Amino acid sequence: MTIKEYIYSHNKIKSIFYRLIMHPVKTRPNWWIRLFMRFYTKRGKKSIIYRSVRKDITPFHDFHLGDYSVIEDWSCINNAVGDVIIGSHTRIGLHNTVIGPVIIGNHVNIAQGVVLSGMNHSFNDLSKRIDEQKVVTSPIIIDDDVWVGANSVILAGVKIGKHCVIGAGSIVTKDIPDYTIAVGNPARIYKNLSDK
Repeated sequence: MTIKEYIYSHNKIKSIFYRLIMHPVKTRPNWWIRLFMRFYTKRGKKSIIYRSVRKDITPFHDFHLGDYSVIEDWSCINNAVGDVIIGSHTRIGLHNTVIGPVIIGNHVNIAQGVVLSGMNHSFNDLSKRIDEQKVVTSPIIIDDDVWVGANSVILAGVKIGKHCVIGAGSIVTKDIPDYTIAVGNPARIYKNLSDK
């Protein structure tokens, strides 16, 4: 049994460990954990994360940024509830929010103001406040060669296929197949790029 498996199997130890890593009010890694970030994250050759990016990156989930990929200013990257994996030659634009679990392929362009959130809050137990209930995750998967337009929102559990375009301002609630353009709220397929 690994140390990680041992911690996850004992709720009391898990709770203590979590409080050592995460600030209880800010819900982000404590400053002293962030000092060691370069030891528990993986960054590819010539990748860039701009200084103003909020890096809520913890050691208990993976963070990978591929070769020649960029995360632009004022974005927020959060892997507290799931892995964030970003491929090579991919650009995460200005003011984006990426909350894991999220897997983004190679040669993906994500424009400005986009939200990718692989998590949701439970709310069905009426005897508890929403903030007392569990967080539910479902991975977002964005395949290679995709363009996501500005101010779009990709919801948990969505898979966007290869060589797709998501129109600006779209809310993507369902899977988008390969080689399509999807637009709207909720996003619907506008055009199949493989049709001639």
